[in-house]
Amino acid sequence: HVQLVESGGASVQAGGSLRLSCEVSGDIDDSIVIAWFRQGSGKEREGVAHIYFGGGSQYYADSVKGRFTISREHDKNTVYLQMNNLEPDDTAIYYCAAGSWVVGSLRAADYDHWGQGTQVTVS
Repeated sequence: HVQLVESGGASVQAGGSLRLSCEVSGDIDDSIVIAWFRQGSGKEREGVAHIYFGGGSQYYADSVKGRFTISREHDKNTVYLQMNNLEPDDTAIYYCAAGSWVVGSLRAADYDHWGQGTQVTVS
């Protein structure tokens, strides 16, 4: 089992930046992919970005390319989501999720383990 704890959500003005953190613990191996999803009020859960925890290769949704960057600090078992030039449409609860052998997928159904979420509000 994999445990995930998000932090870093806040309220910011449009054009601002935030960095979210996801602390990963438990049964971590080279197959693990860590992804960020978000869900705005009344909207479906949307995949934002993922990173292969063992090798670092990244994948982004078109809606955030050029603005968001996912990275990992392997020795701290932490994955970050740096969000720049934030827009009101980025307002959502952001979730960290883990799945095995799902490189290239941002489908929520492919991820087995989820954190509790952290709120990001852009006004």
